[in-house]
Amino acid sequence: ATQIPATGFLRLPQILKLFPISKSAWWKGCAIGRYPKPLKLGPRTTVWCAEDIKAFIENAGKKGEAMTDLLHTFHDVLG
Repeated sequence: ATQIPATGFLRLPQILKLFPISKSAWWKGCAIGRYPKPLKLGPRTTVWCAEDIKAFIENAGKKGEAMTDLLHTFHDVLG
């Protein structure tokens, strides 16, 4: 399992190990505000704050919405 550092940044491959969805589904979720916002560090470097990803996982778990969010994302992407 991918460990989430207490602080720092995660790249997309690390995120996708935590969430079993496609790149396009993750990006769509970020674009519509379902998932944490990315940070651009350069023209070809995008990261997410580890704290934001941890908070998202904790909040989704508390609300029991992790699977619901994933299903909504699949629905949005697949139309």
